[in-house]
Amino acid sequence: MYPRSRSTPTISQVATLAGVNRSTVSRAFTRPDMLNTETVERVMEAARSMGYVPNHTARALSTGRYGNIALIVPDVANPFFPPLIRAAQKELDRLDFCLFLGNSDEDPRQEDRLVGRLAGQVEGMILASSRLPEERIRTHAAARPLVLINRDIEGIPRVLIDSGSGVGEAMEHLAGLGHATVAYVSGPANSWSNRQRRGAVRKAADRLGLKHVVVPAALPSYEAGVAVAAAVLRSGATAAIAFDDVTAHGLLAGLAGRGVPVPGAFSVIGCDDVLGAATYPPLTTVSNRSPQAGKAALSLLMEVLASRSIRDVRYVLETHLVVRRTTATAPT
Repeated sequence: MYPRSRSTPTISQVATLAGVNRSTVSRAFTRPDMLNTETVERVMEAARSMGYVPNHTARALSTGRYGNIALIVPDVANPFFPPLIRAAQKELDRLDFCLFLGNSDEDPRQEDRLVGRLAGQVEGMILASSRLPEERIRTHAAARPLVLINRDIEGIPRVLIDSGSGVGEAMEHLAGLGHATVAYVSGPANSWSNRQRRGAVRKAADRLGLKHVVVPAALPSYEAGVAVAAAVLRSGATAAIAFDDVTAHGLLAGLAGRGVPVPGAFSVIGCDDVLGAATYPPLTTVSNRSPQAGKAALSLLMEVLASRSIRDVRYVLETHLVVRRTTATAPT
């Protein structure tokens, strides 16, 4: 083992320990795609054993590369996003990049400001569930490498969680239980996922001969779910599919507050499977692929940074229904 020095370890010492030259150490941290996996791992192990940390400031000055990636989400408190953030962070740590996290608070203007402020400090960006108009996204993508999650814009690399397949299964599940009218509790109007899920409910209802109604929620939040319970009951539906688990959780509470037992008198299904086992009763929901989405988006962004070219990549992750205890036979 290389003896630990009281002074800060240098790139030359790491190269000596790993049995490579200085340029290979530099590439292992900045362009690992140019090296084989065994070499990168050997360099990283040597660096860890010595406590070596690259000088990102010097790197930026000499190469123009900052070693920073920005990830912007619409609501960092929504439990859908922490697993996505964590997966991206883990991959960035492995590549010796830093993550800059931005929270737009469901406000397109705030998202636009965040992108503008971070653009000069990062090598690339990931926008998750962006609320920006398409033309603004294209403008930002022309200025800085950018990858989208759950926003389908042709010409920009994107990772899409196809909740439509899982929502279709949810509608089939409710039809099999005898529900004739299903309410969709909608999410943000400018959300790609909301449009996809709403469309999947409509298509499945037409195919299965069911009636469907749309009940708008102010925001994808617990409070909004509680608030729409009365409107959902007035719609005549005997089951509801909510935009996400957080809204579904609020709907469960709103129904309980009105003395409506779930699933005895009403069935509820969520989306994203971030609260499923933690609610009472445990929530039937559409599966969540957010960690895979975070990892896939980061991989796409690294490919763009390595090649310095943008390909029209559309990476789709399928979903399915997870049946628990908030759905049952329709009341007679």
